[in-house]
Amino acid sequence: MITLFDDPRLNLARGALGAVRIVHDPMLPPRVLRLVDAEGNEFFAKQHSERDRYVRELQAYLAWGTYLVGHVPRIVGQQDMTCTLLLTAVPGVRADALAPGSPEEEQLHYEAGRVLGKLHRATSAPPSGAVSTHLAQRLRDWIARADRAGLISAVERDGLSHSADVLTNTLMDGAVCHLDYQPRNWLLGDVFGLCDFEHMRRDARIRDFARLEFRRWQAAPNLRTAFFAGYGQPLDDTEQRLLESFGAIEAVTALVRGHEQDDLALSAHGRTVLARLS
Repeated sequence: MITLFDDPRLNLARGALGAVRIVHDPMLPPRVLRLVDAEGNEFFAKQHSERDRYVRELQAYLAWGTYLVGHVPRIVGQQDMTCTLLLTAVPGVRADALAPGSPEEEQLHYEAGRVLGKLHRATSAPPSGAVSTHLAQRLRDWIARADRAGLISAVERDGLSHSADVLTNTLMDGAVCHLDYQPRNWLLGDVFGLCDFEHMRRDARIRDFARLEFRRWQAAPNLRTAFFAGYGQPLDDTEQRLLESFGAIEAVTALVRGHEQDDLALSAHGRTVLARLS
């Protein structure tokens, strides 16, 4: 068992910053520490349990953080052996602390769209069938896991498989995508802040809207309108249909992960999205 005396996150922070103190933050997952140095500057130390996510997040900051300067943390230190990162703190509070329907929420979605638009335009790639094939196969793999666990009916399996066929036969323009783009990873401050890059990679551009489409915008379509006003490029009918197909991935991954992690809320979310797609 790792104690605070030999915690890789603290060791990395002390080596880079000197004396630091831990700030208790119940909103953070256990693998992340909030720290303050002797001058009062805040940092976050994060240790990954999976090396591929560590490598992906490290690459995201190093390769693509330049497109989002002022909106994202900077790497202060890294320790590859323990998969640990030390990051500056972007000033602000987590956006999911905002009350739904608050006056700031619509402006926040506008800013979220504007910042994501910057990233997508800077890293855009022409339409290709390669990403389509990859995503369709990933969906089929998740369908198989859900089927083996008895989480879906034969009718639901056929409907999800149809979505996989749609993905296979659709050319998709690509971009560097955050892939967990939702308020829990946004920061509300003097500028819009963004964190948590462990899922970030090149993917189908439209897929970056899926979490918002199926977790927030259904109940508040004004937020979708504000987001795309900031993004500067509304979805056309073909893109909206493609986004619906990405809902199949959202549904089946939520069902499987909810089942495996005994997370009733996540399972319920999967059921809700699956019902919408039926």
